Amino acid sequence: MAIDLPRRGLLQLALAGSLAGPARAQPLRPIRLVVPYPPGGPLDTVARALAEQVQTSLGTVLVDNRPGAGGNLGADLVAKAAPDGHTLVMGAVATHAINPWLYARLPYDPIRDFSPITRVAQVPNVLVMNAQTAQRLNISTVRDLVVYARRHPGKLNYGSGGNGSAGHLAGEMFKAQAGLFIVHIPYAGGAPAQLALLSGQVDFNIDNLASAAANIRAGKLRALAVTTAQRSAAMPTLPTLAEAGRDDGLQRFDVSTWFGLFGPAGLPAEVLQRLNRAFVAALESPEMQARLAALMAEAAPTTPEQFASFVAAELARYGPVVKASGAKAD
Repeated sequence: MAIDLPRRGLLQLALAGSLAGPARAQPLRPIRLVVPYPPGGPLDTVARALAEQVQTSLGTVLVDNRPGAGGNLGADLVAKAAPDGHTLVMGAVATHAINPWLYARLPYDPIRDFSPITRVAQVPNVLVMNAQTAQRLNISTVRDLVVYARRHPGKLNYGSGGNGSAGHLAGEMFKAQAGLFIVHIPYAGGAPAQLALLSGQVDFNIDNLASAAANIRAGKLRALAVTTAQRSAAMPTLPTLAEAGRDDGLQRFDVSTWFGLFGPAGLPAEVLQRLNRAFVAALESPEMQARLAALMAEAAPTTPEQFASFVAAELARYGPVVKASGAKAD
């Protein structure tokens, strides 16, 4: 006996079937990959590279930049989308771990409103000093910086891209764990903060390695350590903060700029697994590895369950840091 399903129900079944089917099956319409930031940044660049890489397994993936409110607008758009696998977001540490504590009224819940698909990559941050300042103060290691800051409380300062930015919070973690009093100077974005460091207006920043690398190599900035738990393949001789600061309370320091793929909550299991398989395979391809290396990013694919646990841990970790920093976005 035929069952008369509503037109909407038939469409949803067809969409789920297309994503859950064999590797060569194509969805009935393109996948929309929302990037909650402006075009041109590392996250946007990686999203576009991934979109190209998964065409054979998922069909057309269209990148849709929806910047605003620190990434909240684009994330919220996907949180409220139909859970059919055709609307995804490239979320990040800001949208899913920092903003929930930074904004008094967030339009989405970072855990309940999303289906984590896979972490995509992480970009190490690096503690960099103005080279002339470092030479004048005779600072060449993290230990030197900590000793100087302890002997001269309040004399050093550091810049960031703004209150609540990743650089600000990493700086506050550094100060708290090492027991230092260092003045924070916020700027209106990462580029002004970097210019302030290069001109000597601030003494050090914790910046994205990709952004700082050219000036490190040119000798304008002195890199003291990366902030991730493992050394960066891009600069393997540079120690981690945990290594360099193990005698100063920094032995557990681990901060990175990460981003990953999410769908709306309630994605069918077969759709979630198909998306995970496609994007993980893309991240493990030589082409994608090369593109990430050019951005000094490191592929970090996971299962959906691993990514969900990671996001929950990051959310819990940043709560006390944001509270201690006093940063508020609204």
